[in-house]
Amino acid sequence: QVRLIESGGKLVQAGGSLRLSCAASGLTFSNYAVGWFRQAPGKEREFVAAINWSNGDTYNIDAVRGRFTISRDNAKDTVYLQMNSLEPEDTAMYVCARSRDHTWSHSANGYAYWGQGTQVTVSS
Repeated sequence: QVRLIESGGKLVQAGGSLRLSCAASGLTFSNYAVGWFRQAPGKEREFVAAINWSNGDTYNIDAVRGRFTISRDNAKDTVYLQMNSLEPEDTAMYVCARSRDHTWSHSANGYAYWGQGTQVTVSS
């Protein structure tokens, strides 16, 4: 059964840190891209960051640059999102997804498989 399994979301105070994980089950991340998206109540889904598996190239939006880092562990078929200096504006459901083809995209339609999401809540 194909699954992307996210974990690590919690309630944290502003300025705190979290590390989210996205593990592959029944599929592989090899030769694809993995992205993180987030969606807050009343807001549209937003691209956050992505990594190309084969070469390790990473991409992220201006709002998280310098605070969030995406990385991979090839042996574990797992992608991480390290989040530092969290702000209330980061509060959202965070979802990981695997690309449809072999490169990253900022658009949700570039991804074929999606996880169930993990909730991140940042209090002020």
